[in-house]
Amino acid sequence: MFRLILKGLLKLLYNVEIRGLENYSKAGNRVLIVANHLSFLDAILIALYLPEKPMFAINSFMAKCWYLKPFLGLLETFPLDPTHPLSIKSIINEIKKDKKCVIFPEGRITLTGSLMKIYEGPGMIADKANATILPICIDGAQYTPFSKLKGKVRIRWFPKITLTLLEPIKFDILENLKGRKRRYIAGMNLYDLMSEMLFNSSNYKTTLFQSLIDQTSIHGTKHIIAEDALRKPINYGKLLIHSFILGKKIANQTKSEEYIGVMLPNMISSITTFFALQAYGRVPAMLNFSTGKENLISACKTAKLKNIYTSRQFVEKGNLTDIVSSITAKDMNVFYLEDIAKTITLLDKISGWLKSRVSRTCKNFSCTQPDNPAVILFTSGSEGTPKGVVLSHTNIQSNRFQLASRIDFGPTDIVFNALPIFHSFGLTGGTLLPILSGIRTFFYPSPLHYRIVPELIYDTNSTIMFGTETFLSGYARFAHPYDFYSIRYVFSGAEKLKEKTRLLWAEKYGVRIFEGYGTTETSPALSTNTPMYNKPGSVGRLLPGIQYKLEKIPGIEDGSKLIVSGPNIMKGYLLSNNPGILVPPSNGLYDTGDIVTFDNEKYITIKGRVKRFAKIAGEMVSLTAVEIYLSKLWPENHHAIVSIPDNKKGEALVLVTNKPDANRNDIYAYTKKNGIGDLSIPRSIKIVEKIPVLGTGKTNYIAIQQML
Repeated sequence: MFRLILKGLLKLLYNVEIRGLENYSKAGNRVLIVANHLSFLDAILIALYLPEKPMFAINSFMAKCWYLKPFLGLLETFPLDPTHPLSIKSIINEIKKDKKCVIFPEGRITLTGSLMKIYEGPGMIADKANATILPICIDGAQYTPFSKLKGKVRIRWFPKITLTLLEPIKFDILENLKGRKRRYIAGMNLYDLMSEMLFNSSNYKTTLFQSLIDQTSIHGTKHIIAEDALRKPINYGKLLIHSFILGKKIANQTKSEEYIGVMLPNMISSITTFFALQAYGRVPAMLNFSTGKENLISACKTAKLKNIYTSRQFVEKGNLTDIVSSITAKDMNVFYLEDIAKTITLLDKISGWLKSRVSRTCKNFSCTQPDNPAVILFTSGSEGTPKGVVLSHTNIQSNRFQLASRIDFGPTDIVFNALPIFHSFGLTGGTLLPILSGIRTFFYPSPLHYRIVPELIYDTNSTIMFGTETFLSGYARFAHPYDFYSIRYVFSGAEKLKEKTRLLWAEKYGVRIFEGYGTTETSPALSTNTPMYNKPGSVGRLLPGIQYKLEKIPGIEDGSKLIVSGPNIMKGYLLSNNPGILVPPSNGLYDTGDIVTFDNEKYITIKGRVKRFAKIAGEMVSLTAVEIYLSKLWPENHHAIVSIPDNKKGEALVLVTNKPDANRNDIYAYTKKNGIGDLSIPRSIKIVEKIPVLGTGKTNYIAIQQML
């Protein structure tokens, strides 16, 4: 009777919903139930809402707490002392009796709202007991007073709580693995399972603007979410209101689902413009103003843009007047935010406020569908004419949830984003992921200010930042040793992270850099190292929900071409030879064009791009590999390797470097000492004052080829 009353009370207070209950019977009898640990309610919820009464493995020290004893009477508990190996053996024997046992692999209630440390013990228990694992994802309990997030999130008395039972799974670990190695692999499998559980139970099939509304309801209108160099923070309430006001103005000048050009730096006004377009079903095309006039005009034509929004102050300070003149000469309209601001009336403000209020009371407020285009980004153009990459709401949402399932961050974090929002890394990782997760973000307009950025990171107490090798090495050279005192995580992508940069950050600043990998076409993240599983030199392991296959390339022995699929794969390309027409990926597969290897633990190492291999005397030589050994030989300088036709050997390597005294004799001596083949020695060297780079920090190989 007490159980029924308590179950009814929880249903009344928290509108408890249980999903996937059919998976409970699928799991069978010998089952280890694992769940994320959000609050003191978790065990009670599982005990009351599962069809049967399972056994709970509970820390023996927690079992002695007076405030838990009344509730423990409702459960069948098994005290587990983590300091005693025999207690682990005992629980394995209990599960072998065809019992169902619940364990929280984190071992403690989360302090971040995300997954924390996953212990290897539960994975080993499942392996030794030959048990099926049933994952249960709990959501909503972190917002109750029974969580440990008070002061970190907006605590509410009666938030909705959902329990999602996912497909049961059984670990398949090689028989020849024994001892500590087997325990490690079992723990890694459990970590993967828990992160897959979080991702699969997430609501990534929703629009970006709906997520903004949801986060406003979760964290409150007064929760400060963004700040920029003007030091005028904006909260969720104002962002939502301003998005409706500006969105209506833009809607009056454009058509529904039209591609709209956005040429703005990292500023609050840029974020407002982005969500203003989302509010009224327009699709922002983020223009790379650093790529040069020719490429920018090409991008506008590829997306068939008719209307472009920018800032007059930005155009003047950025010396972009010539580019704007070229755009208007091509019969495209350029609108300035300053001019629109002057037309906003009191009635517009009242209307925006009312819409923001109404949107928060609607279950689903959206002018478009999740699978429709959400944004157009353009490839860097480092290997040819930029292509338009069309990403849907589902693409971006799935990628942010993929990252969130592996990295513990929460509303107490502060993200520093200097990466441009026209770049996929800067948009998804540095902008949308934090804003749609309740994380305050500081936007800075240029990643090239190597002295200013570290000082601002210190001043804003930022805890998370994103960067490329070029930018991170620049900050490390000029920063004060205390500038990064508050940083918890630094994520690197877009280009290969040099070992020297990694060591400099670790030794001088005490910060680990987690290298990841992705492409614009994958929204962008495919893999990343994490605090739980990190292998320097690799780009980490694939994120949840991503499938892959490897294709051998003739002549390349070390590595295979990576082809991926998953919900974060783009809707398709817009190509310059067929403007405005969407070309979807074949069978939902994306050919990355990257040559990679996977080790036994599924860590990925990038060997180079298919296009960045030269065929010399019948052998395939990786241009990326040559650049890597040259950066070890002369770590203080920037080097780029390109290939040119050669009548005798097919192709020849050319080194373009900013090292004034670079010579082939030093290169020859280094390759002999390190066992590097002669085919990897550049035929010639071109010394330049500065290596051309794109706005994202990537080497501009097209410009380098034009220099030869």
